[in-house]
Amino acid sequence: MGRLQDKTALVTGASRGIGRGIALRLANDGAVVAVNYSTNEGAAKETVALIEEAGGRAFAVRAQLGTPGTVEQLLAEVEAALVEHTGSAVLDILVNNAAATGFSGVEPDAVTEEILDYCYTLNAKVPFLLIQKALRLIPDGGRVINISSGVTHAAFPPQIAYAMGKGALEQITLHLAPVLAPRQITINTVAPGVTDNGDPVFADPEAVKQMAAQSAFNRVGDVSEVADIVAFVASGDARWMTGAFVDATGGTLLG
Repeated sequence: MGRLQDKTALVTGASRGIGRGIALRLANDGAVVAVNYSTNEGAAKETVALIEEAGGRAFAVRAQLGTPGTVEQLLAEVEAALVEHTGSAVLDILVNNAAATGFSGVEPDAVTEEILDYCYTLNAKVPFLLIQKALRLIPDGGRVINISSGVTHAAFPPQIAYAMGKGALEQITLHLAPVLAPRQITINTVAPGVTDNGDPVFADPEAVKQMAAQSAFNRVGDVSEVADIVAFVASGDARWMTGAFVDATGGTLLG
């Protein structure tokens, strides 16, 4: 039996990339996984199919997070689907992975109010509201995991808007930890570094070489390596850790 047997999980932004990797790993450990996606239904169904082919259980849930009412919509659909698939509306693990990544290459002088609003909404406001409103479904001993980025701890001006939102996300982890602790619910941040998430840039050998140089291991990370860390934080083995920033950058932040 997997260490997450009989557990349930919601992973936002799980149709591809790191989110897909996390969903696959949690399902492999025994959890029933709600695969949230924004617009790419085909990719979400592929994630579910990959989980089922490996003997796991999952279902896809669409919600274009960031627009009014979508947090409530997502949780209502997840609750109904959990009852259908497990007989209960309990949500043991919430992984806030969905993010505003489309503006991560904008230099500071080109950052607009619209970009700032979008990055803050997707990277901080939505995760906070999801945690706040999902607590009625999360049992004592549950897990909340916020996926941040190593760029919050290393200066890279073209990612300033993205980093600002992710920095706010890390504050959510810190300040909610003592609030959730009486219920034995842990909340932690996992921060990946450069990770091959399927983006076309990773097909460019020269670009990969430059990115690899940022890591102490002189390579880019694999999605599964981030997912393994998230799986540990989601497990009972991490019960004595909360409010933590978990460096999953492959040594990028060593200085």
